[in-house]
Amino acid sequence: MNDAPTSSRLAIVLSHPTQYYSPWFRWLQNHGGLTLRVFYLWDFGVTTRRDPKFEASFQWDVDLLSGYESEFVPNVARAPNTQDFSGLRNPTVTARLAAWQPSAVLLFGYKSSSHLRTILWCRLRGVPLLFRGDSHFLGRGTPGLTTRLILGTLFAQFAAFLPVGAANRDYFTALGVPERKLFRTPHAVNDALFDPARPEHQAATTSLRRSLGLEPATHVVLYAGKLVPEKQPRELLAAFLAFRPAQTALVFVGEGPEKTGLQREAGDSSGSAVHFLPFANQSEMPSRYLLADIFVLPSRGQYETWGLAVNEAMHMGVPALVSDRVGCQRDLVSPGETGWVFRHDDPSDLRTQLSAALDLLRDPVAAAALRERVRVRMAGFTYAQAAAGLKFALTAIASPT
Repeated sequence: MNDAPTSSRLAIVLSHPTQYYSPWFRWLQNHGGLTLRVFYLWDFGVTTRRDPKFEASFQWDVDLLSGYESEFVPNVARAPNTQDFSGLRNPTVTARLAAWQPSAVLLFGYKSSSHLRTILWCRLRGVPLLFRGDSHFLGRGTPGLTTRLILGTLFAQFAAFLPVGAANRDYFTALGVPERKLFRTPHAVNDALFDPARPEHQAATTSLRRSLGLEPATHVVLYAGKLVPEKQPRELLAAFLAFRPAQTALVFVGEGPEKTGLQREAGDSSGSAVHFLPFANQSEMPSRYLLADIFVLPSRGQYETWGLAVNEAMHMGVPALVSDRVGCQRDLVSPGETGWVFRHDDPSDLRTQLSAALDLLRDPVAAAALRERVRVRMAGFTYAQAAAGLKFALTAIASPT
């Protein structure tokens, strides 16, 4: 049952190329035994664009398009984006799909006019639909009746779902998706890039430590991401400064509206213990993770549907401290085993867990055992596992019972 039907022609409809999915599509093309084409609804990521939350213009510096078939469907939206219903408006998407004649369509998202256009086209023509997303109800409780009715009706149009983890699976089941339609397809990142043994990563990390003036014995707490309130970087800074751990540095990597305030609050009171690095593109991130002894993602609310930076850090052998509202927590960060978890709305618990993490990491034997458990955990979150879930789903919908 591992093999997808030989006649599978899988069309993937995705908003734009991303550093997370493009390597997986390349892997599927080379190892997945599938014929696939990705239909992109926007060119964000491969052209220089301004990200309002990063407060910077950039494009990813890794190859997002080679190694698999793809095409860009013209987007006629006045202001292309992924937040608004009209931000992805691609009138020709169904004509492009019809010309390629897929046997199944994998859809990422449902909140734009082009998504709904695709769903309707598939249903009218009997083309099976698969859905992949990473939403969860953490912090929101059981959804209300209106939400269950609307999303339940929408999700009834899909033949299979590819949950990325436990919280996402609970989201689907809460909305009435039956177990027989759920196929575990874990979130994964490019572990070939995030490999701590690569000499270029080690050399870049050595240079980075030197540039920051970090002594070899200095432990590093790392935050990497957008500096926005939802991710709680100020709460992390406050927790760090509250007990000022010896021989430990806090490093922020990223840009955003909170940066100026963070720098002001760190000020001279932190001495040389708090450092700020600018936004790092994808090829630079392995050296940032390798710099760290612990990676912290303190996000609150529904903002962090998964937190793929945790995957990246843990592939580099770095344990994580996350809030209980980060979507990947139940899958990746088990308290006392592969990291630490704090209550998202309790600053004192963040301080307590950060202190406990640093105490453990100062014991070389305990730290080595922790890193080994991290390595074992991440062996179950690779492109191969994600591909297996996808192929199980394709086999099931091709031969429904």
